[in-house]
Amino acid sequence: MYSIETRSLTKSFGDVIAVNDISFSVENGEIFGFLGPNGAGKSTTMMILTTLLKSTSGHALISGLDVMKNPKKVRQNIGYVQQETTVDEYLTGKENLLLQAKLNHIPQQEIGKRIEEVLDLIELSDKQDQPVVTYSGGMRKRLDIAGGLLHRPKVLFLDEPTVGLDIQTRRKIWDYIKKIHNEFEMTIFLTTHYMEEADQLCDRIGIIDGGKIQVIDSPENMKNAMGNEVISIIMGTGENHGSFLAELKKIKFVKKINKDGLKLTLYASNGTEVIPKVFQISSNLDIKINSISLTQPTLDDVFISYTGHEIRDDDSIFNRKREHSKMKRLRA
Repeated sequence: MYSIETRSLTKSFGDVIAVNDISFSVENGEIFGFLGPNGAGKSTTMMILTTLLKSTSGHALISGLDVMKNPKKVRQNIGYVQQETTVDEYLTGKENLLLQAKLNHIPQQEIGKRIEEVLDLIELSDKQDQPVVTYSGGMRKRLDIAGGLLHRPKVLFLDEPTVGLDIQTRRKIWDYIKKIHNEFEMTIFLTTHYMEEADQLCDRIGIIDGGKIQVIDSPENMKNAMGNEVISIIMGTGENHGSFLAELKKIKFVKKINKDGLKLTLYASNGTEVIPKVFQISSNLDIKINSISLTQPTLDDVFISYTGHEIRDDDSIFNRKREHSKMKRLRA
């Protein structure tokens, strides 16, 4: 039995299809990530899986429980940490967790022990009696995550767990997520638009764009499938670009080519032999090359390969709140 399983899951808001016929499964104890830009369908999928939103069609199961038919039982088996912090800044860290414990109906005799355990896990024991208004953004996020752990869920959902945090704090949150995963051996499902975050944390990744899953695999397998190296070419303006592209595709070691205006991205298995051939073809066709570079493939390259564009880094606080408000209006 899978921790998470979806079958032809679809969600529409009027004429807008936010989640478009997606099917995937997540193994027990796996860290699985949805990687994609703002508006890709990541958070909508998570809201369906956490029973906060009803799907238009399809099925979703959490530990074998249908999220539509058994929402109460599903909620008892999951933890959910939203993008925006939900802690009360006028309560202390400990008081926030006490509130969460009572909302989750944790037995009275267990509350103290569990709060102590999670505070120690996220290294906030020394700050537990201070009001949250004095906490940094990273500390608040850790407290949010702790609240999602109190009832010891089978599956923990993290929606953009480090969005808005600086890179140093983001890396610390990654360490806590890994620590939680090892400590509780739980399944973790997270959404992110940060390439490095997906690469660092996830056993497998689903690249989602425009409501559709483009590919699911481990980060390593995805990068290996691109070829051993990535050759980026910036061409000068002029003619014969079509002929240039056609000739490049004939090179033995080139596996795939993406074109974005005057930029070409070649995925090749032997870059040192490909580059001289590129220059030879450009010379024959009188194509000017402004720059050329050779690098190892990254998840950015994988994303571009499957979607045809880079992740649009428009996930500002303003845009996320605007999208959240729009979704609330659509649900009303």
